[in-house]
Amino acid sequence: MIKLINSELEVHPLCLGGNVFGYSADATNSEVVLDYYFDNGGNFIDTADMYSQWAPGHVGGESETIIGNWMKRRGNRAKMVIATKVSKLDTRPGLKPENIKAACDDSLRRLQTDYIDLYYAHQDDLDTPIEETLGAFDSLIKAGKVRYIAASNFTAERLQESLDLAKKLNLSTYIASQDQYNLMDRDYEKTLMPTLKANGLFQIPFYGLARGFLTGKYRPGVTVESVRANGVANSYANDRGWRMLEKLDQIAKAKNCSVAAVTLAWLRAQPTVATPIASATKLEQIKEIMQVVELAPEELQLLTNS
Repeated sequence: MIKLINSELEVHPLCLGGNVFGYSADATNSEVVLDYYFDNGGNFIDTADMYSQWAPGHVGGESETIIGNWMKRRGNRAKMVIATKVSKLDTRPGLKPENIKAACDDSLRRLQTDYIDLYYAHQDDLDTPIEETLGAFDSLIKAGKVRYIAASNFTAERLQESLDLAKKLNLSTYIASQDQYNLMDRDYEKTLMPTLKANGLFQIPFYGLARGFLTGKYRPGVTVESVRANGVANSYANDRGWRMLEKLDQIAKAKNCSVAAVTLAWLRAQPTVATPIASATKLEQIKEIMQVVELAPEELQLLTNS
């Protein structure tokens, strides 16, 4: 288990992404994945109120509902660390205090719990004073509805301003950040990493597997059946991407593990990263991403310098 700094939370080295639950994974497949994750030591699930409002006929909250039903069936809420988010759901947009409080109650109802372990501001809200947003989060913590708060998709400047104001006003502060970071997308190293280092915060990166590209299932000339296939192909199916997969293949073969396991191991080894987020829609995928391996210095260097 990994202890998240600035908190009492201890989590598995893989944070299971809930963005696919109720979307590319129906309720039955979602519970198969959740069962395997929990039965093999997993305890950290990431979701959001807006998952999966983008799907036809969906309104958001589908992922939280599936997770809530599953926890009720398994009777394991006390053993889980549940993270969810507010501000991007069309019907609960932004970070105004009244919206945060209403969205939190909605999430608690769908998750069938009376507290959220880690509650994210899913994106910044430039129209709401930071102190009002922090005040609302602080009141939820004092009410016992939320244990810790975190930020996602903030700029370094706005994150620092939020941290400074929380300290000045003696309010609960963000303990973590969640942003896009993987072997193919490394802007984070220049934009946010210095701020996290300076403030002793940790990163829980999303798209750790580059929307599935870094699992190795995408190959030249191979057609992948996935709702993400077109976006992945446009972003990563190029010479740099194929070279990266060759190096991942080399290391995975030497370690007798999945390509995804190597990819996630690289992330865990990076400064400020606590545990990466990755999702799975079926049993074979969760088995691959739950393999936890360590990379030798030369293996890390090979990937880092790609």
